[in-house]
Amino acid sequence: MSSPAQPPRGSVRGSAGAALAAPASGGADTPVGAAAPVGTDTPPGTPGTNAVHQPPGAEIDGARGSGTDRIPGAGAAGGPRGESDGGPGFAARSEDSAARRGGRGGRVTGRRNPGRASQWAAWAFLLPLVAYLIAFYVYPLYRNIDLSLRDYTVYTFVHGGAPFIGFGNYTAIFHDPTFATALVNTLLFTFVSLAFQFAFGMMLAVFFAQNFRLSSLLRALFLVPWLLPLIVSASTWAWMLNSGSGVVNYALHFVGVAPVNWLTSPHWSLVSVIIANIWIGIPFNLVLLYSGLQAIPATLYEAAALDGVNSWQRFWRITFPLLRPVSAVTLMLGLVYTLKVFDIIWIMTRGGPVNSSTTFATWSYRLGFGNLLPEFGLGAAVGNLLVAMALIAGLIYIRIQRRQYA
Repeated sequence: MSSPAQPPRGSVRGSAGAALAAPASGGADTPVGAAAPVGTDTPPGTPGTNAVHQPPGAEIDGARGSGTDRIPGAGAAGGPRGESDGGPGFAARSEDSAARRGGRGGRVTGRRNPGRASQWAAWAFLLPLVAYLIAFYVYPLYRNIDLSLRDYTVYTFVHGGAPFIGFGNYTAIFHDPTFATALVNTLLFTFVSLAFQFAFGMMLAVFFAQNFRLSSLLRALFLVPWLLPLIVSASTWAWMLNSGSGVVNYALHFVGVAPVNWLTSPHWSLVSVIIANIWIGIPFNLVLLYSGLQAIPATLYEAAALDGVNSWQRFWRITFPLLRPVSAVTLMLGLVYTLKVFDIIWIMTRGGPVNSSTTFATWSYRLGFGNLLPEFGLGAAVGNLLVAMALIAGLIYIRIQRRQYA
């Protein structure tokens, strides 16, 4: 008698519990799904074979992820352990793989939010800058405003308790005869210095843009006035402009010109400090404008040369318009730096004679620290006027930039 046809492996589902509960009957007519009797020579692969050796509750299932435990050591199709078995290793690998893929089967626990982590990192980078601004800008400005609104003396400055007088210090400053002189000198010193510094810096930048021989060496030499300490530069100019032994008066005498009292004459003292400040500020303008010239494409100049444009037209039609952004930054920074110039004027003339070279910077210092009885409130009020002037200039610059790029 021929044996029944063998079904494919893995297609018959039978539980060990059902196999043990079925009656043992010999013969070939064992129903599908029933256990074969012990000792019956059933061909390999016949349904029910080895069912008695299955642990209770186990189920042979070819479908993956059926939710039931499979026989340890046997895969969906009877393959080796580790390919598709239902052991603990496979379950751990499946859950880990699903978690990495972000699928529904993966359960992610303890995962960080990348957006919040990046926000904390940004605040960590900003914290040193914010601390620096508060310590060196916000707090000093607050203290200066507080000084200008109170009547401070040496005792109250040390022990506290200065009375609040509101804008009394500002009223006293506006009614002081020195205010008008200091205001005019500050404006003259600032704008004349800016004009000549920018003009000479532009000429030198265009000159060095030709890249001739030794241009790098000469550019480095022109940076010397900017690199020297201001006290050294101011002392050198004070010696050169000395009325009796200065080299400038010696050169004038050599060509037949009468000596000039550069530092002691009310008509020449402001001119002297302006000349020194111009000399110190030229390298700063040279560096910024020269860097701006390097960004202008050379093809524009080549096209202008083919059109027969001369050097003057090339400067006004190409160079100067394309340098406007750099020029605006240069003038803005120069304005802020020149408004607060103190050491050059104080070393050369101390604001004299008779306040002829006094600016807001030197006046503020003299009120606060230059007298035996310092007036801290008045000095702070003059200093705040300088801050207001610089703030107004900055707002004007921002307004012009917005109109230009609108």
